[in-house]
Amino acid sequence: MFALDTKSMQKIAPVVRRVIIVDPNPAAAKLMADLLKGFGTRDVVIEADETRIIDLAREMEPGLFVIERSGPKLDGEHLARRIRRSSLSTRRAPIIMVTADATASSIKGARDAGVHEFLRKPYTSGDLYRRIENLATKPRDWVEAVGYVGPDRRRFNSADYAGPRKRRADNDSAPSVASMKDQAMRILASAMTQYSSDPQQAVRAIAEQSRTLKAIAVKTGDAALAMATVSLETELQAGRTSLGQLMAPVKGVLALAVPTTPRAEAS
Repeated sequence: MFALDTKSMQKIAPVVRRVIIVDPNPAAAKLMADLLKGFGTRDVVIEADETRIIDLAREMEPGLFVIERSGPKLDGEHLARRIRRSSLSTRRAPIIMVTADATASSIKGARDAGVHEFLRKPYTSGDLYRRIENLATKPRDWVEAVGYVGPDRRRFNSADYAGPRKRRADNDSAPSVASMKDQAMRILASAMTQYSSDPQQAVRAIAEQSRTLKAIAVKTGDAALAMATVSLETELQAGRTSLGQLMAPVKGVLALAVPTTPRAEAS
């Protein structure tokens, strides 16, 4: 058994205090539960059917989800997306996806579903601890878009992937203010163009980017951007969230973006 000292236990305690394990294999689920209890988990629930998870999470408010990638009544990637797009207070809680099928496509699928960490079977208690330690000590920025909801994919960590990095941003320790502003502007523009496909998530994305840009404006002393984001927030707070009602205030914010080469929706 992988033993932890008191300092390590305290470090990961907020993450592991309450955990939901989603796994149709009773033996595998029990092994995971036993390991987590050794890490300090106080409340752990095992469930095999993904249709019950949202209600269970609403009642339990877990700090961590551990999800098997597939099973008879389980599509782990689909479940991760449901959690991320739900109204749960814990919709941003870390998700560790577990599978014996650690192919490039399964790792990418987990990342694109909004998963924080990927754990390949068979694994050791040390492997699990390192994933949890990453969650506790290396938080990732949250991306609230329409096509993607979850932790910043540019800093996705999978010890099961040994191939070359695809983008320069993969090596960045933290995004700059300029890159954060650029990403928020791109997500804001994308949310407007994709509004009809998912109005609720589009409004959520617009609100999140407005908050991000307002914080950037305050930090950089950009009065024009601050005023534009306040105007947008006023519309949102008043419940004016139709495409037509948001068009003008969003355009007012986007007019302050630095022109860049068009790119796909942010990670």
